[in-house]
Amino acid sequence: MRSQLFAAIEFHVSEKSFVSFDERGGHQRGEVHRPTLWGRSIEFKRLDISGRYIYLHTMTKRPSAALLIIGDEILSGRTRDANLQTIAVKLSGVGVDLAEVRVVPDDEAVIVAALNALRPAHKYVFTTGGIGPTHDDITATCVARAFGVPIDVRADAYAILEAHYPPGEFNETRQRMARIPDGATLIPNPISKAPGFQLENVFVLPGIPMLVEVMLDGLLESLVGGPPLYSHTISAFVPESVVAKGLEIIQDRYPALRIGSYPFLRDGKAGASLVLRGTDESALENALQDLRELIAGLNVPIELDARG
Repeated sequence: MRSQLFAAIEFHVSEKSFVSFDERGGHQRGEVHRPTLWGRSIEFKRLDISGRYIYLHTMTKRPSAALLIIGDEILSGRTRDANLQTIAVKLSGVGVDLAEVRVVPDDEAVIVAALNALRPAHKYVFTTGGIGPTHDDITATCVARAFGVPIDVRADAYAILEAHYPPGEFNETRQRMARIPDGATLIPNPISKAPGFQLENVFVLPGIPMLVEVMLDGLLESLVGGPPLYSHTISAFVPESVVAKGLEIIQDRYPALRIGSYPFLRDGKAGASLVLRGTDESALENALQDLRELIAGLNVPIELDARG
């Protein structure tokens, strides 16, 4: 099987890369080609018309997630969202990339449309907001509609809430929080007890940051992620425009990495924080060395050189 893919493979230590000769042809000079080999995604870049490719990296793809933030109060600016960063950081820690975020109003048609667009596009979809006791808390209803399943007060959710409230205080309004779509699994809420729920790849959470954090912590072990994401930041008092071309060259040299430039202004001096991210730790270290040399060539001291 492997011999059918490659006529020859040799290893160049100086380049830290494999070079292969693909006999299938049909690719243009400079094209990036990503076949699957031995269960991993592998990227090659064409070097010349002979069919010679340079091995760039192997990638075990990290699954993606989407976040759907629901609430008129977010869009109006009345309430500042505090959940996005928490969710992004915690998901990344278990090998899941938060790849898309949408903010939508308390509008059933809009929420359903967003859910139906996001859930086939990502391995996981998280929603925040809209599962409280008031009339505009419609997220559970929207999830049921998106999946085409019934929704009603469920006995286990009802029992959890009934036990939480003092006698006589578990009124009809609060009972709305026990409405769960058919087929969903409850997500425990150790603080206020009102549960979230999971239906297939959609995880429905409240909007209160403290609850989101603790309920998400209880979910993380059930998520199947990819390899860890390494990150390193180099900051220097150098304008982005001065390093832009050099950064582009480094990015082209290490396509497995994501290289971002984030400008800052301190004490009237312009600078940039250059952040490298990727799952290939070796490629990251090589790119960092190239970046340090780029900045050194500008006779600019590095202000920060640290992981994260």
